Amino acid sequence: MSDEVDYAGPATLTIDGTALDVHVRLEAHTQPQDGKVHWYGRVTRDPASGAALAGVLGGRNADVVVSTATGSARGRIGDVDLWGRYRLSGVGSPPYPLDEPPTE
Repeated sequence: MSDEVDYAGPATLTIDGTALDVHVRLEAHTQPQDGKVHWYGRVTRDPASGAALAGVLGGRNADVVVSTATGSARGRIGDVDLWGRYRLSGVGSPPYPLDEPPTE
């Protein structure tokens, strides 16, 4: 993931009916291949939330609802990196507002 992010802050992840409070770093881009917005990022490393996520996920990928103060979106969670951060991804509107494209 690049250093530029669209959203960095608190979020609630709901996995199989279990809600977990975490911090995330997310960004979104429109993919020219399908014309859809793809959003992705990571749950920032925190020993407490990492242990809770590991307990809920049990080593598997799962469907997730990511909620922020300004929106929510369905996506997937899984793929832990070397630093213990879980990957989040989704297609469609992300769980935060997107900036409007500039007009000419």
